[in-house]
Amino acid sequence: MSAALVKELRERTGLGLLECKKALAAADGDIDKAIEELRKSSGMKAAKKAGRTAADGVVAARVADDGSYGVLVEVNSETDFVARDENFLGFVGKVLDAAFADRQEDVATLMAGGLESDREALVQKIGENIGVRRSQVVDADAGVVGAYVHGNNRIAVLVALNGGDQDLAKDVAMHVAAVNPQVVAPADMPQDVVEKEKEIFTAQAQESGKPPEIIEKMIGGRIKKFLSENSLLEQAFVKDPEITVGKLVSGAGAEVLAFVRFEVGEGIEVEKVDFADEVAAQLNG
Repeated sequence: MSAALVKELRERTGLGLLECKKALAAADGDIDKAIEELRKSSGMKAAKKAGRTAADGVVAARVADDGSYGVLVEVNSETDFVARDENFLGFVGKVLDAAFADRQEDVATLMAGGLESDREALVQKIGENIGVRRSQVVDADAGVVGAYVHGNNRIAVLVALNGGDQDLAKDVAMHVAAVNPQVVAPADMPQDVVEKEKEIFTAQAQESGKPPEIIEKMIGGRIKKFLSENSLLEQAFVKDPEITVGKLVSGAGAEVLAFVRFEVGEGIEVEKVDFADEVAAQLNG
């Protein structure tokens, strides 16, 4: 195994050198598979995400005045410096205007309306690659949509409620921005995710040496806790931890229909380059 791969696994898991080497060897160099096996054998709950997010930029949101629908977009730049540039933010505004007006989620269709030429001109002017990554529309049907944008446009959330009002939807969106639940309710969790967690919890429980019936109860308890921690309605509300989000919403005579959360650059990976090695390579031609 390469030293770089072992180093990354150590950074992501916090485990020892030999343990990481063995795990990578057993997984044939597949770092994600090695992490999964280490979680089973060491009781480790989770691992850090790989590296620094490659893409920079901003996310933006807009909700119709009547709260009937909302739109989220993400536009990427290479650096945070450009993400704060007025020309870049002006382009983001145009993208949001077009997506909102047409309720458009297909980026290719969205860019075909003249935005592509605007993007190319901006790239020429700024000197960085600019890309419109995604657009999503959330409808509330007969309900209401609320939005929350966090910090300097790094996280944006839309929440659709049946009942309630935009202030309530915005409070729930703020919670989603802060806590990042995976699903609305436990029953919404994909079965493959549940099965993978169950497999990991089973391996961890078997290490305890307890009787099978006790192990079964341990697994059931851990799955229940996992679902509770990752489901919006089961989470303690960030502005009042004494109540859950579910109780907050139901107490207002409403229910959560859906939520969408965009975070700048999430899921984009880039190869990490050591600065000293990069300089050396340039000097060596």
